[in-house]
Amino acid sequence: MSLDISEIFYSLQGESTRAGLACVFVRLSGCNLSCSWCDTTYAEVQSTPMGINQIVDQVVAFGCPMVEITGGEPLIQPRTPALISLLLEKGFQVLLETNGSQSIASVDPACIRIMDVKCPLSGEAGSFLFDNFNHMTDCDEIKFVVGSRQDYDYAASVIQTRLMDHPREKIHICPVFGRIELADLAAWILKDRLGARLSLQQHKLIWDPDLRGV
Repeated sequence: MSLDISEIFYSLQGESTRAGLACVFVRLSGCNLSCSWCDTTYAEVQSTPMGINQIVDQVVAFGCPMVEITGGEPLIQPRTPALISLLLEKGFQVLLETNGSQSIASVDPACIRIMDVKCPLSGEAGSFLFDNFNHMTDCDEIKFVVGSRQDYDYAASVIQTRLMDHPREKIHICPVFGRIELADLAAWILKDRLGARLSLQQHKLIWDPDLRGV
């Protein structure tokens, strides 16, 4: 069993409730969407087939207890759930970053699923499978990448109508880097008493925003 891998690297979590913690990232190749603000377009063309055990061996070598499976879109590769399950069996805390256009039903619920609900500016609004909310646990996280007031209003509407029962600290409003005034976004969240978390991409604040492998 193999998967197409773009890169495997060790860095700090830049997003999610685990931002700032050391993590191994396994970036899978390929994506079924084409978001306007995508910062990992290279994952579309950079691809190396690797066996699942080979991937796990590389992850183990970093000596880090947390691993994130990301992309691209990891769930367009049918073997991704098997990789996640094996990493969980090895005792890793496993995070999955997904655009939510694919069902998470086959992903072990012990994995923390981080789903990205696409907003209008992405060009992919409407791609999210809202049935995925029926498969969430309270440990799973939702993020909205926001680049405009229209994006924010869309995110707020989804949060207020579909995510009323989900822990608010697990819901992220993530500004498109360099595209929106952070003070404005913070003010909207506070004014609406949205309860969601304003999440910045820490890795882009620490390192060059275009630097890969961080």
